[in-house]
Amino acid sequence: MRYFLSVLVICSVVQLSFAKDAAVISDSVKVNTKTFDAGQMIVEHITDRHYWHLFSIDRADGTEWRAEVNLPVILYSPTHGFSCFSFGRFKDGEVAYGGYHLDEHKHIIADDGSKFYDFSISKVVVQILISVILMLWIFSSVAKRYASPTVKAPKGFQSAMEVVILFIRDEVAKPMLGNKANKYLPYLLSVFFFIWINNMLGLLPGSANVTGNIAITTTLALMTFIILLFSSKSHYWKHIIAPPGVPYALYPIMIPVEILSVLTKPFALLIRLFANMTAGHLIVLSFITMIFIFAQKSLTAGIGVSIFSVAFSVFIYFLEILVAALQAYIFTILSALFIGQAAEEPEHHIEHHK
Repeated sequence: MRYFLSVLVICSVVQLSFAKDAAVISDSVKVNTKTFDAGQMIVEHITDRHYWHLFSIDRADGTEWRAEVNLPVILYSPTHGFSCFSFGRFKDGEVAYGGYHLDEHKHIIADDGSKFYDFSISKVVVQILISVILMLWIFSSVAKRYASPTVKAPKGFQSAMEVVILFIRDEVAKPMLGNKANKYLPYLLSVFFFIWINNMLGLLPGSANVTGNIAITTTLALMTFIILLFSSKSHYWKHIIAPPGVPYALYPIMIPVEILSVLTKPFALLIRLFANMTAGHLIVLSFITMIFIFAQKSLTAGIGVSIFSVAFSVFIYFLEILVAALQAYIFTILSALFIGQAAEEPEHHIEHHK
């Protein structure tokens, strides 16, 4: 694994997240300094890295100068112990450092091939920390204004946040969880704002695509699944092990189906969020790269395609702003639905077995 643990703090609660690449550069993609490599550019933008690339400038001698921020590399090996250094020590893979080197995909490899654990602060981790700071600032500032005795009515930013919070409470938590809505509301609000903020940050040029990282969406889905398991009532599992109103002869078929339906819930959550956010970035980047691909053939073709590409990119970009909130809402309401199904009070069923 390229990444082992990253800190995922939601509403001042520390969570641990495995941070892996969302995609791997294909062996067929070859870097050519004289031509534009669309595949490499797209992959570099949607995957996690140990550095934050800003822009590149071609020098007169044909070499490239890259403006980027190298992030800390934190490794632990049973043989070498802890190692902490800047990713720039590898000099873009040209040299080894501290008993480690980079492979052709810029993955860190131990020189002696031994196993090690990677706790590095990657690009995704930095953006997670930024989003957490924003969340803590938003929640604390709004709570402080409500606690102030001089505030009579919400206004400005406080009023805008109240609309969102009341919407999640009244349209998501209460319909799905009933009288237990307030118990799970802190988690639902935290998940909603975490996804929404990171989706919006991911639309900024040069930012990390946090929710397009399958390790992050997996962690969020597992958190919902764990809450579902600890909140479930005994009758919830009785309905899975002994489905009411189903003939005994169908139990060998229905029981595996019911168990599979429980296990697929977190999978549906993680894939839906990951696929939608990754697809949006891929579409925008694909339209942009078309300009450079056609410009290599002809300047006129590049200018002509740019009109089409920029127009569609702007359209998709504004659509992504809507999708950013929509995907946060969908993940939150599905989480509330799944938890509500497991935590609902038992009802009296008349069971007929044939």
